[in-house]
Amino acid sequence: MERVSGQVNDDAAQRRAYWFGFADRQLLAVRPYFSPGHALLRLPGRPAFSGVRSDELEGFARTFLLAALRVAGSGGEDPQGHLDWYRPGLLAGATRERPDESWNPVLSGTQALVEAASVAIGLQLTRPWLWDRLEAQEQDVVASWLQGAGTAEPWDNNWVLFNAHVAEFLAGVGRDHNPDHITQALDRIEDWYVGGGWYRDGDNGGTGDFFDYYCGWALHLYPLLWCRFAADRAVGGPHPWAAGRLPRYRERLSGFLREYPAFFGAGGEPVFHGRSLTYRFAAAAPLALGALFLGPEDPGGDAGSLARAGTLATATLRHFDTDEAFPGGVACLGWQAPYEPMIQNYSGPGSPYWSSKAFLALLLPGDSPFWNSPTGEAPGIPEEPVLLSAPGFLLHRGADGVAQLANHGSDKHYGPGSDNALYSRFAYSSHTGPLRLPGQGLGSGTDPAPAEAVDNHLAVLDVTGRASWRTRIHRLEARSGSGAAAAASFHRPVWTLSEDEAEQPLTVATGTTAHGGYQLRVHRVWLPPEPEPEPGDRRAGWSLREGGWATTPGVHGTFWPLTVTAPGHAGETTAGGGGAVVVGEMHGTTAFGEARCPTVTTPLDGPMTPDGAVTLRASVHHLGLEAPRHRPGPVTLTESGEWVRASVRMLPVDHSAGEPFTLELEFRTPGN
Repeated sequence: MERVSGQVNDDAAQRRAYWFGFADRQLLAVRPYFSPGHALLRLPGRPAFSGVRSDELEGFARTFLLAALRVAGSGGEDPQGHLDWYRPGLLAGATRERPDESWNPVLSGTQALVEAASVAIGLQLTRPWLWDRLEAQEQDVVASWLQGAGTAEPWDNNWVLFNAHVAEFLAGVGRDHNPDHITQALDRIEDWYVGGGWYRDGDNGGTGDFFDYYCGWALHLYPLLWCRFAADRAVGGPHPWAAGRLPRYRERLSGFLREYPAFFGAGGEPVFHGRSLTYRFAAAAPLALGALFLGPEDPGGDAGSLARAGTLATATLRHFDTDEAFPGGVACLGWQAPYEPMIQNYSGPGSPYWSSKAFLALLLPGDSPFWNSPTGEAPGIPEEPVLLSAPGFLLHRGADGVAQLANHGSDKHYGPGSDNALYSRFAYSSHTGPLRLPGQGLGSGTDPAPAEAVDNHLAVLDVTGRASWRTRIHRLEARSGSGAAAAASFHRPVWTLSEDEAEQPLTVATGTTAHGGYQLRVHRVWLPPEPEPEPGDRRAGWSLREGGWATTPGVHGTFWPLTVTAPGHAGETTAGGGGAVVVGEMHGTTAFGEARCPTVTTPLDGPMTPDGAVTLRASVHHLGLEAPRHRPGPVTLTESGEWVRASVRMLPVDHSAGEPFTLELEFRTPGN
């Protein structure tokens, strides 16, 4: 099938037709890779750690979910025969009598539990056209396979909701199920709700903070869908919690969506942060979810907000609807093109089709405002940053629409281990990714570890030149004198896989504020005093290396190191010259292509006192599609009491660049 337009200025019918067409193209493209009985999708690519048969089930389940959304969205009309294609595979996979086609059983902690939920949701959506038309014996076969989830224990994160959806489908069709899986899951996510519309994706006993796209495409999506299904059971009447929980989930979704568009560039590009990014436009699923569940009386549920959400979601699909992301029409393991270093070891060739969740939009009727182009002038891109206190994110965009995220809260920290580049960097964007050096990894679970952190990172280099990692992130109080939002955190650097950050004496505290495409970052490095006098300085030969953005051709990253100063020497200074000060450059790859990253390395030179040694560093970073139009002027950097304070005046490079502005930041130091 050929692509149809789906541009942002299309009318509602054209835009909706684009979504249906894109769904059909994906489904038709994978058909040649199915097993003879249609139960297993054998896509090319390296397998996940769960094995090839698990990957083949995953391919079936995730594309079946897409088929279900496509058919349900058209009220059962199925001109491409998608349900006829998946029906024999459903029966062959669920039976134990077909070893050449049968699926893995649903057991505790296995990928089959994840995929059972997708199968269950697909059956919910297509119940009148698929489940209800199966013979009783055929229904028994499918139900028997799903019932394995009744005794399966999930991982203690978004997985608990998979059990809930399997149980809900079985309950709705009058089959034996585990009702506790529903109530326990919905109660468990309450433990992870932290306000502002944000859930942690589990807490691992408090070892770290787990915030990423799973908040939207899982922890909001599954409870709301459960409410819909649980209120419409074919057998036994609605679940007693369905009506009572719905207002709570709607209110939380409304709060989440209030700032969620800031996670996207102006062209629909999601910020490249967190795991499972190969799901790509699944990041647009919460936008469709809002149109499905929010009413006109809810913040974000009015016609204008829904039209803007639909326009953004469509742009996100268009961004990835390319031959590079879908070579031969099949989704690859990667981002804009194949890129295995970003892929976790739990992902196999069928994993990218969790992007199917975005197609919840197809459940919206043709007259939904979601399909309309926004009327009137679209809201401008705010120059000032937005602070999301719950996850610790500072979000902002420049005039060219490049989205940036300063990370002072999400670390995905489980305990001693290597750098995880998808969580540990100080900043992420819609147009850049973490730098992978030749022969090294990204700590994503696929590449070898350890890896060296370079971009958007302050590394403490020991005497051998070995660079430290940022692992557990501890938040600090921050504010901006100019009224703009600010965020800060500290971490304890580690250098090896076995080191526990909690036992490290060195601390690095960092604060960030922003305006447009610019970020001011201030670092305070503290080394405790020697417990006993020793000859020499144990820091002899140690240094600090700061990295800027790792950019590919067409994207401009500029890095101004502003100061080399200790608190006793702080005061008025000026940035070096009027352009970027780069003392080094490191090359590698990102998910966006071949990239280079500027670095500057300076001594760890704060004078030792009875209270320890403090070294301060400050820098301004610009990211955009064009060269910056402002440069740093006078800088002030001080520490007094428990606060670090910094201010830099940004001056226009010429008369056409606009007015000067000031970046100001202060943050509380950690309790050394």
